[in-house]
Amino acid sequence: MATTRIIPMHQNKGKTIRQCLSDRLDYGKNPDKTQEGQLISSFACDPQTADAEFALSKREYFQLTGRRQDSDVIAYQVRQSFRPGEIMPEEANRIGYEFAERFLKGNHAFIVCTHVDKHHIHNHIYWNSTSLDCTRKFRNFWGSTLAVRKLSDLICVQHRLSVIESPKSHGMSYNRWQGDIEKLSNRDRLCLDMDAALARKPHDIEGFYSLMEQAGYTIIRGKNITFCHPRQKRNIRMRSLPEEYREDAILEVLAGRRIHNPRKRRSPLAEQKAQLVSSLEAKQNQGRGHYYDLSIQNQITKQQAKALLYYQQHGFTSTDDFEAFAESVDAIKQRRDALSAQITSAEKRLNEIAVLQKHITNYLKTKDIYAGYRASGYSKAYYEEHEDAIKLCKASKRAFDELLPSDTSGKTSGSHKKQLPSLKALRAEYAELLAMKKAAYPEYYRAKDEYRELLTYQANLAGLFGIENVRSAPQRERQQEEK
Repeated sequence: MATTRIIPMHQNKGKTIRQCLSDRLDYGKNPDKTQEGQLISSFACDPQTADAEFALSKREYFQLTGRRQDSDVIAYQVRQSFRPGEIMPEEANRIGYEFAERFLKGNHAFIVCTHVDKHHIHNHIYWNSTSLDCTRKFRNFWGSTLAVRKLSDLICVQHRLSVIESPKSHGMSYNRWQGDIEKLSNRDRLCLDMDAALARKPHDIEGFYSLMEQAGYTIIRGKNITFCHPRQKRNIRMRSLPEEYREDAILEVLAGRRIHNPRKRRSPLAEQKAQLVSSLEAKQNQGRGHYYDLSIQNQITKQQAKALLYYQQHGFTSTDDFEAFAESVDAIKQRRDALSAQITSAEKRLNEIAVLQKHITNYLKTKDIYAGYRASGYSKAYYEEHEDAIKLCKASKRAFDELLPSDTSGKTSGSHKKQLPSLKALRAEYAELLAMKKAAYPEYYRAKDEYRELLTYQANLAGLFGIENVRSAPQRERQQEEK
């Protein structure tokens, strides 16, 4: 699940555009929040010099168009937050990059910074308001917030992440945003336990109270019916509960004059998948209540039944069948790992091409200025006048030394002219790799889901029949898959 917010950024009074951009981007690139810069990716700019590149593009925009506005937007930011525990930082960064790539359509340079300093992983996505050709600017169109949310949700679905099905126009508490790990209030717990008691269809009100006592409640009967529980700091009067949980409503339900509608769970039911029985067993007896333990036991029984059904459908007869099944699980794992390595390699090369394209463009724009700086004898006055362009040219040369292959003498060409690939060839390679990556993703997720399901069946069957040598390895592997 990802929540999004788009934020226009303006120039602050008393500061230059370069200073404002530097302040905003420095927050996003904070090494303490991005694992020492490992969780930063960019398109058409270098993260280290992005502020200078953005500022230079605005100077070129003014020279080309002659348009300048004092209150103009200098950059935009999107904050993209994910549910705690649902995603790894590297995948969150890739999702943020894919979102910016598709939303901006390659027309604006951007930088994606993934922060891991909070309980929930989140992205800060910054993009230059000025386009790459410096002839126009991004405008925050009417309905852009909805467009950002829809695109972010679409990408999350493609990556098998949850989305907010019915987003509200107003805010919600952090607990409610957390979804499945939400901390229920004592009143919520009481209502859920009353739902469970009514589901057992007691004959009268005394039978209902008896079931509540079995669930751990002490009932004080006086002028007002009051429920006490060890986890509660304060007692809860029945009349203070929602109308359908008060005594007169319960009496009407027991008499058959009213239908009780159990309180809806705050998080939607997920698709029912195979679960490790051992993981469910670990959730029992944690002091969450009698009905919670009954619910867990019910889930354990269902998972054992699923495992037995799988056993019958696939004709297992001996431990040899389990060994063959384990080999098929390993084959699926190898296919999943191969696809993952293929996608990772393609993404790495895509990032290299994007960086190289930008540095080639910057180098071609600034090489004459740098040549003039060198011809001036490295004059300080000339440097101060063309500081941004000179820094960009130097950064491009450093990037060429890192990204481009060396010549036969083992040194890169001083002018870099012979080693510079054409932008047309880079664009063609980029399009080919991107198509391959998009085609590999569905197959990867199918292999990943199939592997996790078979691994779970393998562990549950091994637990049912006491095959320890098959059981221990899948359990450890499945736990790693769930993290």
